[in-house]
Amino acid sequence: MKLTTSRSGAEIGFTWPIRVYYEDTDAGGIVFYANYLKYFERARTEWLRACGVDQCRLADEDGVVFVVRSTALDYHAPARLDDVVTIASRIERIGRASVDFTQEAWRDDVLLATGQIRVGCVDRGALKPAAIPAPVLAALRRGPGVNPTNVSTASA
Repeated sequence: MKLTTSRSGAEIGFTWPIRVYYEDTDAGGIVFYANYLKYFERARTEWLRACGVDQCRLADEDGVVFVVRSTALDYHAPARLDDVVTIASRIERIGRASVDFTQEAWRDDVLLATGQIRVGCVDRGALKPAAIPAPVLAALRRGPGVNPTNVSTASA
């Protein structure tokens, strides 16, 4: 498995396996196209968790949440019932209030889908853009598995 969109110096940031269940498939027995958005969301959530970012704590203590601002997906091959799909995720860009991810769904060495997802940080109450708290930015830049303690501004 490799990220087809990888550039010089870029690496897979995180992988997360997902099994295809009956509920994920359409009448033709293949994964319904919108479910890849769910798979990518789960992998980003696990990415944040592996970076030490607890999203509930971030919302409660810092008053900010992450929301999807935009997505672009391409489909390459179908996944079917009982397949194990590996979602590979990498941060492409971190801005003041947003993060751009490249994500790919793989079954063994077969690329199934690719996505570019922009996630924005917003004030939980006003739903207006908000700066990503500095400790969270640092955790995202360090990446998953490096000092994975729960991160929030309130605990910094």
